[in-house]
Amino acid sequence: MAYDKTNIFARILRGELPAFKVYEDEASLAFLDIMPQAKGHTLVVPKAGAEGLLDIPPDALAGAMLTTQKVAAAVKRAVEAPGFMIAQLNGPAAGQTVFHIHFHIIPRWEGADFKLHAREKAPEAELKDIQAKIVAALG
Repeated sequence: MAYDKTNIFARILRGELPAFKVYEDEASLAFLDIMPQAKGHTLVVPKAGAEGLLDIPPDALAGAMLTTQKVAAAVKRAVEAPGFMIAQLNGPAAGQTVFHIHFHIIPRWEGADFKLHAREKAPEAELKDIQAKIVAALG
């Protein structure tokens, strides 16, 4: 499968679609998942046009991982989560639905269940509130 430059994340990166952005640098963009599995579920999307882990240039991957580390710490503080997961899916068999490499930062609380992935859109007011808290936690 060739990289599709019209995928939703490529369009967000180009500013063609809106997103609840929390962080951006030369390597990547981080924004809230609008169908979160947990409060504060954030995506880190490398700016390099690659479908998955095996396609992305190593320097672009390194930049995206640094962003993931930085944003994960802010998400954890912002939503007062004792833990978090990092998920990165490769290919349809792994559950990847947007074919632009991305990293999920999913806050975790002991005993809390996940919501199903990509099933229910969060209210805009809730997303704006969490966005502001993560941006503030990033300083």
